[in-house]
Amino acid sequence: MTVQDTAGPGTAGPGGGGPAAAPAPDGTAPDAEKPAAEEAEERDQPQAAWAARRDLVDHSPRTMKVGSHAGFGGSLVAGDQHGVSGGRVTGDVVMGSKTVHHWTFPGLSTAASAAGEIPRATLDRLATTFVTSEDTFDELVGRLRRDRILVLSGARFTGRRTAALMLLHRLGAAPVVALDRETAPGSLADRFTARDEPANGTDADAAARGYVLCDLETRRGNALRETHLLGAADRLAERNAYAVITVGPTAVLEDDVSAAEWRPPTNEDVLAAHLRVRAGDATAGHLMGTPAVKEFLAHAHQLREVAAFAQLLGRYAVGEATEQEVAAFSLASLENQVREWFEEDETVVHLRDKAFLIALAAFDDGPYALTAELSDLLHGFLQQTQNRSQVAEIPVFGTHIGKRLQLARARLSEGEEHTEWGPVTQTKAAFHDERASLVLLREVWTGHPSARPALIQWLRRLADDGRPLVRTRAASTVAVLARTDLPSAMALVIEPWAMSNRFRHRLVAVNSLTLAHHIGTPNVPRILDTWSGAEDRRLRWVAVRAYALIGPERPAQALGALRAAARELYKPSGDPDDFDEEMARELAEAVELLLLSPAASEVLADLRTHLDDDRAVHDLVLGGFVSACGRTEGDERYGVPLVLDWYARAATDETRDADGIAHLWREALGDPYRTRHALDTLRGWVLIADRSTPVEWALAALLPRLVTTPTEHQRLSHLLRTMPGEDGDPPPEVAARLLGTLPPR
Repeated sequence: MTVQDTAGPGTAGPGGGGPAAAPAPDGTAPDAEKPAAEEAEERDQPQAAWAARRDLVDHSPRTMKVGSHAGFGGSLVAGDQHGVSGGRVTGDVVMGSKTVHHWTFPGLSTAASAAGEIPRATLDRLATTFVTSEDTFDELVGRLRRDRILVLSGARFTGRRTAALMLLHRLGAAPVVALDRETAPGSLADRFTARDEPANGTDADAAARGYVLCDLETRRGNALRETHLLGAADRLAERNAYAVITVGPTAVLEDDVSAAEWRPPTNEDVLAAHLRVRAGDATAGHLMGTPAVKEFLAHAHQLREVAAFAQLLGRYAVGEATEQEVAAFSLASLENQVREWFEEDETVVHLRDKAFLIALAAFDDGPYALTAELSDLLHGFLQQTQNRSQVAEIPVFGTHIGKRLQLARARLSEGEEHTEWGPVTQTKAAFHDERASLVLLREVWTGHPSARPALIQWLRRLADDGRPLVRTRAASTVAVLARTDLPSAMALVIEPWAMSNRFRHRLVAVNSLTLAHHIGTPNVPRILDTWSGAEDRRLRWVAVRAYALIGPERPAQALGALRAAARELYKPSGDPDDFDEEMARELAEAVELLLLSPAASEVLADLRTHLDDDRAVHDLVLGGFVSACGRTEGDERYGVPLVLDWYARAATDETRDADGIAHLWREALGDPYRTRHALDTLRGWVLIADRSTPVEWALAALLPRLVTTPTEHQRLSHLLRTMPGEDGDPPPEVAARLLGTLPPR
């Protein structure tokens, strides 16, 4: 049986009526219309289950931590799951039995404050909680006093506006007037006009007036120059006034403009200062030591969120807020930030920046260059969704990495990335808050359904990529979407992949279901149980691969499904060519992975129990066992064989696993269909033992247990007496030593 026999482009699962193959996002035809030679080549080259599993381990995102070669370890759930809606939400959103609190944070909009006088009470209130390094701040005060005007540079939401106001407050400036951020650099001096002059003129005894201009808009051709500052300083001196201008790190400043860099205080210092004002020293000290506060401080929150959290803690201290509200605040503030990003129009957050945010959520802690490359691909799809008549445009240059990462609340770092040639060092981009990727993908999928067509096109393109990292992250992204909305994710993405004629697509479907299951998506085992008995062999293939990955959680059920699938292969059809060798190999590889998983002991016991059920199961067990025996630590050529290492530990601990491994070895060596493969594997172990004393000791302990009959003795002694060395070398010396461990004939 071949793929062409059963795999039509529009066929469905057991009930029929599944989604037909969709056109590729680049406009090419569906799978069925591809050239036959290309299709045949792809069908004939499925990635081995062990290698595919290694890619999944290496490239899964940090929020879906996957274990080492021995299998998946622990839960992949990254925090609680919370409801998200498309717009601004106040009140409670109820999901099942869980109540989740959402807040609308005042003053968290990205829009700048309007022009006008800032009340004195506001300045006094800010002064009571303002935290800074006094030496550095005194230096800035002295510079402002001397120059009359100061440019303060800092990232958004680092408290630079508050710092500007406090500089003026320290000088005793009153009143303080906020200027419109659209003030042009060349018109700065004109903003300090006579109508702003205090009633008593320039009387030396009068308080100085203050001006603050937050987020001055600059651009190429309209940079802030020293001449602008000198003219403004002269006008300020005439008016007995001071001014502070805040700009971002990427503001366009002439070289002769020396901006002072604002370094924000730590979140912990700011929170403690706010709590002391609101609740007193004793209560503040107690609150700072609570688990909820420590958890909040462990995440990379902005100072505006710290201030809002302090306000909530103050209410909690007097019994006006609940412990649940305090615990939920951190995630709620993150959700609010994500909604803010996607609610802003393109003048504030450009569509290209939104595409980058989505790509960063998919490739969190992955190579920055790759994330940027694929975010531009998504940007093109989003542009086409907005206006199909418009040709998608991707600016080639002009992107500022720092500005992008600042918006995304992300960082760059150097780290190793796994490749098929070994680890390589890459510059990686990651959100400061690792929860951001899950929250962001959930918000885009459920809160902005209009983005779904572009997102689906993008994911399909990622599934076609030749890089394992890209395909794995496509799967992890879909896993989050499935956790949020399983029916839509299945119908729009996973099922089309599972029904594809391409192994590559089906493997992405396998990984999507596997990761979705590990982050708590319900009903994945039920899906696999249904697909394992489907008429369409492509669905059966996906089910078998997925059983191998999630099976360690439910080994009895997984092995039962694999046995049932194996028996289906052995049903007589009258055509000897109808036996599906490919599916038989897949089933054996699934058993191999289960044997090398954390559930190895349970799997081994189950395999031994059912070994002699029938021929189909016998072949399944021995095929998987011998394949598992060929795996070495780290996949190194001369690495320690994993099954032999397992046997050595089991024999030392005197567990039943040692008997089970020896029993399956004897069965494999004595089976006419497996003898050659088993002897080749054993020959490989001897060559490794020639280089490793621990392997030799383990093999010396195992070999005597493989001899219970004269035939078994003859088979093993012949192997050790006649096996050549590598590349035509003489027989390895270890073979003679191991021959001496065999019991008398």
